[in-house]
Parts: sequence; C-alpha cells; structure tokens
Amino acid sequence: MPLTVEEASETYVSEMRNLLPAGSGICLTCKTFIDAALYSTCYACSGQPSLLDAVVPITYSAHLGQIHTVLRAYKDAASEDARRFASIRLTAILWRFLEAHEACIAAAADTSRFGLVTTVPSSSIARDERGSLRQIVEWCGPIKDRFQRVLAPAEEVSAGRGYDEHRYTATRDLAGETVLLVDDTWTSGGHAQSAAHALREAGAVTVALVAIGRHVRPEWQVGSTSCEQLLTALPKRFNWDTCAVHAR
Repeated sequence: MPLTVEEASETYVSEMRNLLPAGSGICLTCKTFIDAALYSTCYACSGQPSLLDAVVPITYSAHLGQIHTVLRAYKDAASEDARRFASIRLTAILWRFLEAHEACIAAAADTSRFGLVTTVPSSSIARDERGSLRQIVEWCGPIKDRFQRVLAPAEEVSAGRGYDEHRYTATRDLAGETVLLVDDTWTSGGHAQSAAHALREAGAVTVALVAIGRHVRPEWQVGSTSCEQLLTALPKRFNWDTCAVHAR
C-alpha cells in the first residue's frame, strides 16, 4: 500500500517543535529565540534588509538533531535511497503544512493567494543544478502546479551565508507577481533575503517565505537561558493545526 502524506509526515514528528509566534522573546522576522529585554529581532535579521513580507518556518531544527540531520541528508546522504527516503518525508511535511497554513502565510503577507511558487537557489551553480529542493516542491501537491524556476545563482557567488544583493538573478520579468518562496532551512536568512531582493528587482509585489526548519543552536544563550532549555520547554507533540502566524 502506498505511503500517505499523513504517514510520511509523521516519520520525524517526535522531533518537530511548533514555532512560537513573533513577540516578546521571539524574533519578529524569523521566529528564533531572542532576549526580550533587549531586542525585537535577532542579530542576523537586524543586520540585513527585511525584504520578505512574511517568514514562516514549520519547525525548529536543533543543530545536529534529527530534523537538522534529515534536512542535510536529503541533499547529501551517501546513497540515493537515503536521499529519496528523506526527500519523501520532507515533501510530506511541507505538503501537510501548506495544506493547512498557506492561507495563513498569505494573510501575513497581505495577499489573498500566491500566484507563483519558487525556491531559494543553492549557493553555487553546480549544486543548484542538482535541484534537491526543487524536487521536493515539484512533488508537493498544494504548490506543484504553481512552481516555476525563476531564480538562478550569479556566476560569481560571494561566500558565506550573508545577504548579498548580487547573489541571485531572476530569469524573467515578474511584474505584479505574488510569490511564495520555499527554502529547506533558515539559518541566518541571508540567502532567503538575497532571493527576495532578486524577485523584487524583477517586479514581484509580494514575497513571503516558508522554510521547513528554523535552525537553532541549543548551546546559544538567550539572556540567562540556553536555547536548549527553551526548546525543551516547548510542547513535545507537534500540532499540525497551528503555525507561527495563526494559532488555531
């Protein structure tokens, strides 16, 4: 019997944790943990342009934890079988989340619907041609019919994860488009914001992002508390009926 979306999406659910909504102690942009007494956005988000109308990660992804591992394995596992196993499960997570919450993301971005879906390109031309993330989007029922490959890495890409307005280029005119940008992991947000810049330069009027994992290093301190303690305090059962935009 074929694996259902619900079954495949449950494979890693014991390690998934719902994102907290932006507000006190949570970055207004990327929803990571911050010191509420000092900041409204995290260090990375405060140091780069904010070009996304909404940023909605699906789950926290603790460094070297199971979610982090599978988000690497779907691209870099040694065997094709392992990469495919991970890709199918990540597709199911994205599918199930967007079925329930794409409308939430659209509302947060002040639009009724995303007419176009695309992906944040890889950081090099050679890696981008492998298309691991594109494969997930092309399998994902709620968005596959709207997917178009409209971004490409620049010929000379700057190193690192930082924002660079020359990192990506749009491959066609996007005047008036409302775009849902998909990424696997948000770490610093530099690549996603760079992609948003390229989309807006090409004419997109709305750009929002859904990322499967919001990367968190458990050892980082937030005031007197570690991120590991904050993650541990979250509910252990992932709730598919809620998201970082609208708790339902």
